[in-house]
Amino acid sequence: MHFKIRELGIQPYETVWHEMQNFTQNRTPETSDEIWIVEHFPVYTLGLNGKREHLLNVGRIPVVQTDRGGQVTYHGEGQAIVYILFDLKRLELNSQQIVTHLENTMIQTLADYKISAEARADARGVYVKNKKIGSIGLRIKKNGCYHGLSLNNNMDLTPFNFINPCGYSNLQMTQLANFDVMVKTPEVAQKIVSNLIKNLND
Repeated sequence: MHFKIRELGIQPYETVWHEMQNFTQNRTPETSDEIWIVEHFPVYTLGLNGKREHLLNVGRIPVVQTDRGGQVTYHGEGQAIVYILFDLKRLELNSQQIVTHLENTMIQTLADYKISAEARADARGVYVKNKKIGSIGLRIKKNGCYHGLSLNNNMDLTPFNFINPCGYSNLQMTQLANFDVMVKTPEVAQKIVSNLIKNLND
């Protein structure tokens, strides 16, 4: 499988979101699958089923009602974000299978940094000792998917205190830097991408 990889740097959330929508809306059966690497300026995003009661005290950080699955989360600089713009029909994957691939990819990436993580059936994402380190949210439309995963690397985790992350009160967040892994965020993202492509090709 061939994937076109785009490195977008640090971008406003809404700009990239609308680009993903346009890409998916206009893609044809011949369109290449793409993987976008990005970081976002501080923003809270609410998924399709996101309840505003999970926004506790967001202050000046903007809130965007978006079209991915899942509840509320926070994005900020120092978080590795990998968006997947895939033709799931062509890849012969259903929504459950692609989510499992994303979880396994984050678990593998953390293992590469000697961090032991796991997925949970009751709450999507990836956890280290019951603290959440990686999140997943997807939108599937016209056999195509977009949005993807975020893995906390070395960021200010404070804004997570002002929401119920993913709809869970008292859910604690963590990141690679908390385990004395000091690595640049684009490097983490590249490792995620290479592990994801390897998983999909196995």
